[in-house]
Amino acid sequence: MKEKYYISTAIAYTSGKPHIGNTYEIVLADAIARYKRLKGYDVYFQTGTDEHGEKIELKAREAGITPKEFVDNVAKEIKSIWDIMNTSYDKFVRTTDEQHEKVVQKIFKKMFDKGDIYLGEYKGLYCTPCESFWTESQLVDGKCPDCGRDVELKAEEAYFFKLSKYQDKLIEYIENHPEFIEPESRKNEMVNNFLKPGLQDLCVSRTSFDWGIPVDFDSKHVVYVWLDALTNYITNIGYDPDGSSEEFNKWWPADLHLIGKDIIRFHTIYWPCFLMSLELPLPKQVFGHPWLIMSDGKMSKSRGNVIYADDLVNEFGVDAVRYYVLHEIPFASDGVFTRDLLMERINGDLVNILGNLVNRTISMAKKYFESHLENKKVVEEVDNELITMINALEEKVETKMNNLEIGGAIDEIFEVFRRSNKYIDETTPWSLAKEENKKDRLETVLYNLIEAIRVCAVFIEPFLPETSERILNQIHSSDKSFRYNENSIYDLNEAEILFQRIDISQK
Repeated sequence: MKEKYYISTAIAYTSGKPHIGNTYEIVLADAIARYKRLKGYDVYFQTGTDEHGEKIELKAREAGITPKEFVDNVAKEIKSIWDIMNTSYDKFVRTTDEQHEKVVQKIFKKMFDKGDIYLGEYKGLYCTPCESFWTESQLVDGKCPDCGRDVELKAEEAYFFKLSKYQDKLIEYIENHPEFIEPESRKNEMVNNFLKPGLQDLCVSRTSFDWGIPVDFDSKHVVYVWLDALTNYITNIGYDPDGSSEEFNKWWPADLHLIGKDIIRFHTIYWPCFLMSLELPLPKQVFGHPWLIMSDGKMSKSRGNVIYADDLVNEFGVDAVRYYVLHEIPFASDGVFTRDLLMERINGDLVNILGNLVNRTISMAKKYFESHLENKKVVEEVDNELITMINALEEKVETKMNNLEIGGAIDEIFEVFRRSNKYIDETTPWSLAKEENKKDRLETVLYNLIEAIRVCAVFIEPFLPETSERILNQIHSSDKSFRYNENSIYDLNEAEILFQRIDISQK
């Protein structure tokens, strides 16, 4: 039996087209999911869309269509961009799916019957875009602390979830499971800023708008967004309060919820408390990833600095865009997007280091050996250094990936590409080719290079899946092993250009 691995992204809010910063999350999750599959795990990768709430109702009204028509259009666009980015999700879920809505109603009723949900009245400062209530002390300069927009005073009858009931239990859980919230800075923020000052009970229904899942025992109310949205992680794998499926028992708890740092509070406070109420295990880890921002700050339509992934892919190609967002965003701090740096990375890393290595190695094999290579095992000390690096790659990449340092894992692979280029300079195949008695040595050198390329192509697949496939096709190999194989026989295909050099002066 393969070991299971369940990874999810946050579900994208269907208020509009996702920009490159939003798209970063799905690519990051995809890289992790692909890597786990590469390492032999049975992977379930879930993403999707969050489709209810007042903001959707208002946007649909402005567009002159129904809320369902509005979210259908946006969900289709989001799924299209996820597909353009070549992401390998197993299920794309929607919170308007009938099954999800039915189970959410059951969850609400179960919590109500347990006494964890009660009827009251909410009066507070409300941010419509974030669909969040705030206290006066939580505001920043009188505005929403999450998005910086204006808030308004609202009062309405509402059902509340007893967050306060689970506060001490959650603090104890976080203290006993230091890996639960990553990175460390996010955990400290949650504990110090929210848990220790004391949790207020959470509004989980609304009566001032209709676009939501109805509370089936009180038709004036619809389920408020976070109880609806967060439960997608269990409703879509077979959870049911009346009896869950074998699928649910297989996949839950999730191994990783990958979410933006701006919604970590909902995933590390609200969601665990909901699960405790349902008497379910908590996810093993919640990772609040940093943002991809512009040089002039966070992307926003009002600033006019929004960039979309599909536009970048049309211009530069999908793997070039994937490489940039995965490589340039640090583990725990925001990464900056600039077109200049993207083009520098394409020319420097993808063209010079990777593309040239593959192209000239295959070309030399064709020129000197008619594309047929075997390991003649005429070994020199310089070979051992390269082979040692190749064989050390698996452990180095594994360490980085286990720490969710995706950019660091890519760096480890590119170090072998760099070392391979240096190996060419050290062994000078063109000089060896001039001496008939060095033919076996020359073939050994080119064999070593092809093996370095093969192993790196295997490891690069989670990050650059199209490029990995193209490299393995060019070297005509189906060997997915992680270490140097000294006994292969290669009949190479034609060399092809992997990445086109960009004339930056023309951009």
